[in-house]
Amino acid sequence: MKYTKDLNLTNFSFWSGAEQHEFTYSELKEIEFCLEDFFHQQPPTETQINDLFWFEEQFLCECIGLDFEQYENR
Repeated sequence: MKYTKDLNLTNFSFWSGAEQHEFTYSELKEIEFCLEDFFHQQPPTETQINDLFWFEEQFLCECIGLDFEQYENR
């Protein structure tokens, strides 16, 4: 059985290393918009979303035009 949920990233329950992300509320809203385009073929799983925030923070910064070095130094 498969089911989907319509969630906002601002309400997403990150776990493990993804809990440590430093994105602001407004940045999460921008990332959400970008990821809708990125995953337009098939909605991502919760694990895929979490892993992006855990392992691909540089990619997420690039998506919203945020300097990764600045992000890391918050």
